[in-house]
Amino acid sequence: MPVLKSTLDKSSEAFAENYTAFKERQKELQELRTRQKMGGPEKVRDRHLKRGKLPPRDRVEGLLDPGSPFLELGELAGYGKYENVPPGASLITGIGLISGRLCMIIANDSTVKGGTYFGMTCKKHVRAQHIAWNNRLPCITLVDSGGAFLPDMENIFPDEGQFGSIFHNQVGMSGDDIPQIAVVMGPCTAGGAYIPSLCDEVVIVRGQGFMYLGGPELTFAATGEEVDAETLGGAKMHSSISGVTDHIAENDEHALSITREIVSHLGEAPLPRKTQEKPVPPLYPIEEIYGLLSHNPKIPTDNREILARLIDGSEFHEFKPLYGDTLMTGFARLYGHEIGILANDGVLFTESANKAAHFINLCCQRDIPLLFLVDVTGFMVGREAEQAGIAKAGAKMITAMSSARVPKFTVITGGSYGAGYLSMLGRPFQPDAMFMWPNARSAIMGPEQAASVMAQIRARINTEESKSWTAQEEEAFKAPVRKIYEDFQNAYNYASNLWVDGVIDPCETREVLALLLDVASRRPKSETNFGVFRI
Repeated sequence: MPVLKSTLDKSSEAFAENYTAFKERQKELQELRTRQKMGGPEKVRDRHLKRGKLPPRDRVEGLLDPGSPFLELGELAGYGKYENVPPGASLITGIGLISGRLCMIIANDSTVKGGTYFGMTCKKHVRAQHIAWNNRLPCITLVDSGGAFLPDMENIFPDEGQFGSIFHNQVGMSGDDIPQIAVVMGPCTAGGAYIPSLCDEVVIVRGQGFMYLGGPELTFAATGEEVDAETLGGAKMHSSISGVTDHIAENDEHALSITREIVSHLGEAPLPRKTQEKPVPPLYPIEEIYGLLSHNPKIPTDNREILARLIDGSEFHEFKPLYGDTLMTGFARLYGHEIGILANDGVLFTESANKAAHFINLCCQRDIPLLFLVDVTGFMVGREAEQAGIAKAGAKMITAMSSARVPKFTVITGGSYGAGYLSMLGRPFQPDAMFMWPNARSAIMGPEQAASVMAQIRARINTEESKSWTAQEEEAFKAPVRKIYEDFQNAYNYASNLWVDGVIDPCETREVLALLLDVASRRPKSETNFGVFRI
């Protein structure tokens, strides 16, 4: 297979400046992850430990096969949205190996506001369920939550995609024979009690796990009955009288051991549909990507050089290399998994959009997963582009991308704007997973373009009203518009809102995609039915 040849000059001033700038971005990402992994305040963590509970992340680690990877999803969900709440929205979600089987793990972090559910917590839980459902992954839920965070009721209670959707998804997954196991390791109150109640099997920790629709206080207020937590919803009662739970554990470690045993009896794990070839590292060090990513957002990413440092052996069988060359399309392998790649190398023209539709069609015919490597300002505009049918070609590309039922993944390496964001498998088109690098950015248009458009509109109004403004007044008008777009387009804003599944270091990209490709290779093949292509 043809090999991508790098022309990168590592001795250049630009490389050194980019490398230094990106290391600062990398440091920021690691600091945010550290805050997230720490959980709640120290005094709350200490109280958690004094109760004999394992720290939330130790629970997850104790569930996983020793030494196996854990791909955490939604790490930075809710970042900056809630007072005194670290990134992560009081929930840990991710894919890991339990008793040799890939599972989705969903774990409350009770050190953060008692593990209560904010609006973003609900969204994160639902997103994890969708990924599990799509890939037929068993769901293991470690329950230790005080229920809904009541001040955020409008984002928790009434709408689709909120707390009630968790139950709806559980019922749907159960109907599709996807195993669900709950481990009650703390309180599980009100509507939250339905999460374990809707599972196939439930483990509960004695003296620590409690399940009830109404706790002792609510029971007294509603009925006048005085009853303690253990009698009302403890492990012995639920395992011997109500039958809501199936296994009693003496402590967290015992509960995790029982859960691992349950997973080992879920039947035979699905095998990959295709043979994975032996992984081969790229020819060039992946760390060199730090020097490739320009610290100046006006300079696009050289995705050809990026590809040379991501794919196996830097081998890339390019499709239509001389046609529509602002979009690279071709076949490669990543950790031995065959994959079809669409990577931007400039603005999208009619030819590049047509090429994309053709290539996506080929990958669907051959059951090859798609990777969209994104750095695009959008589609070409202007009279010549419109007369060449750019709208029709773009619609063809979007139809192919949206219709494709092979596994699809998106990684934004630079900018992703407007219709370019949408056509390169933006979030509205439901990629199996979507990530941004720390330098990445996305919005309906760039900050400068937005400020210029708004200023032109304001200038037209001024003219109609016989007013004028100075250059200084125009700049004063533009500055806040720029700021709004700069804040919006930031990768951490996207991660906070769960518009992406995470912000990842470029050096993590191969491993992240390898695990997801392995997961996707084990689900049944889906047939693609394309929508109408305008000719």
